[in-house]
Amino acid sequence: MGLKLDKLAEFARSLHAPTSATLSRRQLFLIRVGWLVIFLLSIGVYIASIPTYYDWFINFNNPDLQAGTVRANLEAAGISVDFYATYLLSIHTASAILWCAGGAIIFWRRSDDGIALFTSLSLVLFGIFFLNDGPVALAKQYAAMWLPIHLLSFFGSVTFYLFFYLFPNGRFVPRWLYLAPILWAAHEVAYYFFPASVFNLEGSFPLLDPVVVLTFLCIGIGAQLYRYRYVSGPVQREQTKWVILGMASAGLGVVGFGLVINSFPTMLLQFGSPYAFVFETGILIAMLLIPLSIGVAILRHRLWNVDIVINRTLVYGTLTALLALMYLGGVAATEAIFRALTDREHQPQLATVISTLVIAALFNPLRRRIQLFIDRRFYRRKYDARKTLEVFSAKLRNDSDLDALSDDLVGVVKETMQPAHVSLWLRAHTTSKQNRNKQP
Repeated sequence: MGLKLDKLAEFARSLHAPTSATLSRRQLFLIRVGWLVIFLLSIGVYIASIPTYYDWFINFNNPDLQAGTVRANLEAAGISVDFYATYLLSIHTASAILWCAGGAIIFWRRSDDGIALFTSLSLVLFGIFFLNDGPVALAKQYAAMWLPIHLLSFFGSVTFYLFFYLFPNGRFVPRWLYLAPILWAAHEVAYYFFPASVFNLEGSFPLLDPVVVLTFLCIGIGAQLYRYRYVSGPVQREQTKWVILGMASAGLGVVGFGLVINSFPTMLLQFGSPYAFVFETGILIAMLLIPLSIGVAILRHRLWNVDIVINRTLVYGTLTALLALMYLGGVAATEAIFRALTDREHQPQLATVISTLVIAALFNPLRRRIQLFIDRRFYRRKYDARKTLEVFSAKLRNDSDLDALSDDLVGVVKETMQPAHVSLWLRAHTTSKQNRNKQP
């Protein structure tokens, strides 16, 4: 399996440059045909799995669910089992379609670029086989489908993990990092093909397996950060920023929704509340940030200034979390104060109104402070440049000494743009113009 993985990595590395420069037309044609075959096969498998996937939902085959509890909760909430199964099948199918659409668009627009082909195929396989249980349910029902479905699922997991190490130039950086995908492949071999083996950590060491998976994920993200800092050029850095932004946002979204669901197992995990459907949808939407960011990184990384997107994400994400905590804490504190003063158990409306007014008053000051902190901490050079320009603008309004302003202007350019050399040339007045100015 390690040999196969090495060949797969070598294939991706050899296709880094535009394919027209490294492959013949015949080779390019065969690669595109192979991509289309795998794409159509994956789509066909998922379509064939839809009836089985519906039965999987309606019979509560998810091992995390207690069938009797979920059924009773749905009946108590007035939600039919058919609606439950149809809704979950619909959102998972929509998720698979969007992942495939992302891969297909990349293939359509950049099929002459090897790393784009590799990435698009990994998105298709990962979105269909890794994020959905339909193909696995189909494999359990029909023994003949077991091997091809598990092979596609395995390659979906491995190729997507390889993406962390090969994007954007198709090479391992540093070179010894190829060991991490080989170890990940061994982990996935045990999971997909030898589930009863002790090497399948999910079955033999269920508490250890999430730690191992998270460790591999952190190594992959660390590889992207190392490449960004020491190897990548300006264009590749822009692409890496988009990918890291999408991955980080998706990870935070999944962890956030997952923590909420697992914090209320009876209510949310066992579908004791209609909000459970909202959180299930939220997890899938958060995961869609991954193909979206990868697509932008490959196709449209110059369209938007990613630094602005990251800056605003940090500012408003932090602001939203702080305001939510302050709001909940304000409601609880206000209720406690009124309870102590009035001996009444509940003051929900008054506490909510007061907390809302406090949050509204704090919004802009808190946003400015968070923006200032993030600018200083993560965008120090741009922050310093902006402050320097503000000081120079104020001096420009109040100072009329041309020589002093010239020196200040040269200093501002040196400090903000940091060029190798700065010189200032001022056009002299013409004699005729000077004479006209002297005339009464």
